[in-house]
Amino acid sequence: MSDNLASKITDSELEVMKLLWCAKDALPVTAIREHLQESKGWEPATIKTLISRLVAKGAVRQEKRNVYYYSPAISEKEYSSWATKDLITRIFNGKARDLVASLVNSDGLSQEDLAELRDMFKVEE
Repeated sequence: MSDNLASKITDSELEVMKLLWCAKDALPVTAIREHLQESKGWEPATIKTLISRLVAKGAVRQEKRNVYYYSPAISEKEYSSWATKDLITRIFNGKARDLVASLVNSDGLSQEDLAELRDMFKVEE
């Protein structure tokens, strides 16, 4: 996935991507529309626009059957990796250490979260 593509996925488009990533198979447009109308309150025209943009960007595949079906063209892992790198670059001047320090010093982590982080960074001798 190109950095250019990932940087152009908006927050609203990301909601569509999350739905597609959770689906085991390609979803018909009606299923996408029903879910996003119910969960987000979005109008059908808005949803159609978001899907069209994602197809144009190459983030979503479109397949014509009896109706259009959609599936992700990029994986959640690919997007997550890019987004993490982008966050570190933009917010922490490219220093992952500063991201980790920010997480550890924030009030948003539970003791369990901190223990998991400590375990992740333990180096076996």
